[in-house]
Amino acid sequence: MPVRVKICGITNLEDALLAAEAGADALGFVFAPSPRQVTPEAAAAIIRELPPFVTTVGLVVDQDPRPILEVCPVDVVQFHGSEPPETVAAYRRRALKAFRIRAEEDLDALSCYEDAGAFLLDAYVPGVAGGTGHRFPWSLAVTAKRFGKPVIVAGGLTPENVAQCVETTEPAGVDVSSGVEATLGRKDASLVRDFIAAAREAARGR
Repeated sequence: MPVRVKICGITNLEDALLAAEAGADALGFVFAPSPRQVTPEAAAAIIRELPPFVTTVGLVVDQDPRPILEVCPVDVVQFHGSEPPETVAAYRRRALKAFRIRAEEDLDALSCYEDAGAFLLDAYVPGVAGGTGHRFPWSLAVTAKRFGKPVIVAGGLTPENVAQCVETTEPAGVDVSSGVEATLGRKDASLVRDFIAAAREAARGR
């Protein structure tokens, strides 16, 4: 099965286009407070220039996405905070619910979000919602499949380790931000291309 690749933390058109040209399936825009935060207006301007068939994802952390979507109608909303199940359920298959994972017991929360379209598993770092470059135990991504949803692995992925991640967890998708950056908030074209190529090659071989 193919693996979908999401390049997150897009802040500018140049990075968006290079990721799309390299074969990214999805691009992520951070609307929550973060060094990679973009305004809905800025993200909308970037999205207007994207080629067809690139999925756009808007990341929120305990925010009402409705005002954002009025300005920037992304394809998918990524809920990356402590949003209750009913908030996520309102968007159903257009929603990714992210979870910050330390240990297997953290997976228990997934059972409350049966209406989400997919689950994104990220590393737990105190006080930081995401984009930390830290890994969680990948074996827990395999365990998370018991909840019956597509599982996307994030946290600490790089061009050097994404193949191992794909081979060992067989995820529906992988998500990277800091692992393909040249500087904070700016992507490195070679790292983006290498990441996508490594993920694709690993998926073909599994």
